[in-house]
Amino acid sequence: MIEESLYRNFLIEKCDFDSSHDLNHIERVVNSAKVISRAEGGDPDIIIASAWLHDCVILPKNSPDRPKASTLAADKARSFLQTTSFPKSKIDKVEHAIKSHSYSGDIAPQTIEAKIVQDADRLDALGAIGIARCFMVGGRLDRPLYEPEDPFCESREPDDSLYTLDHFYQKLFRLPDLMNTDCAKKMARNRVDFMKSYLNQLRTEI
Repeated sequence: MIEESLYRNFLIEKCDFDSSHDLNHIERVVNSAKVISRAEGGDPDIIIASAWLHDCVILPKNSPDRPKASTLAADKARSFLQTTSFPKSKIDKVEHAIKSHSYSGDIAPQTIEAKIVQDADRLDALGAIGIARCFMVGGRLDRPLYEPEDPFCESREPDDSLYTLDHFYQKLFRLPDLMNTDCAKKMARNRVDFMKSYLNQLRTEI
């Protein structure tokens, strides 16, 4: 296994981030991937490399090319890994894990390593950090926090292109059922429970 500092230095030197997909996000995904891997297995070389490099290319959420971001990141990661001592026989699996991690990319993960990296990335959209990241993105896109007549989508279909809070209902609360591994499902459900308690508090304040 190559030193993780090599991945970190590559990201700092060669990659551009946004505020919700920064080095801190990547380190959280790496840590979650390690936790899930301890419960579910998989090749640590592939999991750790894929988790570190999964967002080495970032495109804005509202970019029409957004679905291509994970493929571009996989290509960039492959080029980088070929210059290192990383086992050449494992690069294809890293490339697949990075391509399939993205929600918008709509590529199904086929290996346990890819499933773990996808789960770890999706976990970072949930819980306290998920709330913070969601609001950061909404602010960057200049979207209102909520629809004033029905903030919690009780009598309308959510539309997160219009209101930031709608993203909870349109996507985030669906993520626990979309997790690949039992370990991640449990972690995701705990985080969603916290998010729902936050919404209860928000309801009283509104």
